[in-house]
Amino acid sequence: MNRRTTDPQPAISERIRQRLEAKITERGIDKTAELPDSPEPIPALEAAQRRIPVAYRDTLPEHPDITAWVRAVAGSATAPNEGGLQPHYGTTGRRQIAHGPSLLLWGSPGTGKTHQAYGAIRALTAAGCAVTWHAATTADLYADMRPKAGVDVEHLLRRIVRIPLLLLDDLGAAKSSEWTEEITFRLVNWRCQNHLPTIFTTNLAPVRESGMPPGQPVLRDKVGDRVLSRLSGMCTPVHFTGPDRRFARL
Repeated sequence: MNRRTTDPQPAISERIRQRLEAKITERGIDKTAELPDSPEPIPALEAAQRRIPVAYRDTLPEHPDITAWVRAVAGSATAPNEGGLQPHYGTTGRRQIAHGPSLLLWGSPGTGKTHQAYGAIRALTAAGCAVTWHAATTADLYADMRPKAGVDVEHLLRRIVRIPLLLLDDLGAAKSSEWTEEITFRLVNWRCQNHLPTIFTTNLAPVRESGMPPGQPVLRDKVGDRVLSRLSGMCTPVHFTGPDRRFARL
């Protein structure tokens, strides 16, 4: 026979309550003190900010094409586990970047390409998106990919290729070879096929134009037709012009 309890039961037992009271007293916590008006810093957000190089921690996107890209990527962000086998689980929390367009920022050195690229990453965070991202120059990427003892290079490449948001800086600046072209192709091809947002920066014009000196390199010469074709299909090109800002500080 089931016995119905008529009186409301306490959320915790008296014994547990007394133990909690003792711990609070032991640690010198004043239960009557008012809570602070501002929340404590969130370590995860602070860690994400520290990952951005010091020179770019206050950047914001200014070019209209880049702000439009931020809106497009943020607009396509989805709730956690949405579209999974059990979408009713884990759908709360910050929206996560899933798929979206890419950017090719090109122009002379010092015109603000990398500055705007990091500004776009910061703007996505400000838009309320959970941003899992990786940034590297192509020279550093190739250095990490070179075979070395104790490192699974293939696993490292697969992880970078599949990361939700990638910033690949100075495309075409490193010395090219068949090996570097193949690494670049695998990375760009995967991200193109899976519509993963990527920001590329380069000091080179994408293709040769009339009036250019015959010996001046272009991106096509450095990465090859296969890569350039995919960049053309997945990226919005943004041309940066003007003097080198770094020289202006001298």
